[in-house]
Parts: sequence; C-alpha cells; structure tokens
Amino acid sequence: MPVTYRIDAAGKIIRTTCSGPVTLQEVIEHFQALKQDPARSESLDVLLNVSEAELIPESSQLKDVKAELAAIREQIQFGICAVVAGRDAMFGMMRVFEVFAGQYFRAIRVFRDSAEAERWLTAQRAALTAGLKPGPGSTP
Repeated sequence: MPVTYRIDAAGKIIRTTCSGPVTLQEVIEHFQALKQDPARSESLDVLLNVSEAELIPESSQLKDVKAELAAIREQIQFGICAVVAGRDAMFGMMRVFEVFAGQYFRAIRVFRDSAEAERWLTAQRAALTAGLKPGPGSTP
C-alpha cells in the first residue's frame, strides 16, 4: 500500500506519507490501520502528506470514505489533521476531502507545503493544550 505512517513519540502526531497513485480507498485503509495500531493514542493528530501522490480519484469513493470515517470515529477520537497536497490538482481534490472530513476532526486544513502545515498543526495543538478552541478547519 502506498500509504504509510509512523507515530511521533514526542508529539503523538501520526505522520503519514502517500507516494505514487493513491485511491481514497487506500486512505480509508490507512485510517483503519491507525485504528488497529497498539501504539496509537486514543486521539489522533494527523499530518497526511499526499504531495507525492499522482492520483486520488474522487468518483463515488467519497461516500464510502465518509461512511468508513464515521465507523472509525466510533472508536477513535480524531484530533486535528493537516494535509500537505502540493500540486494544484491534488490541492483541489484534498480540499474536497477537507470539506467532508471536517465533521470527523476537531480541525482539518489542506496546505501546499509541509512547513506551513507543521506551523498550523503546532498552533492548533497549542491552542487545544491551553484549553482554547482550535481555529476553523475549512478556511483557505
């Protein structure tokens, strides 16, 4: 599977990478793998890097992704999610993902580069730690 992940032991962020053609079904399987990982925390703060992916087809899979995220949400408290999309086509596709996945995360945002995503993710986590409400998930 071209979607891989590891847990950042210090920050409890789950860092993910997609390389090559990636389908939304593989994104689902990725989250299912996180659900099964014994090292994960109950709340997942995700940095998903799809900037190397060549393809994430939209089609009718979005409905399936939404249903599966809802099922996984029953067992895992999703935290915040930063998606690094890179190219224009992938950015557009991930903005669609951001909109419908937003209901399953406290905050979710798509970025064009990893440095910007890391800054946003750090700020969101700091706000949550301080007991503040995280910023909006869908603003450009």
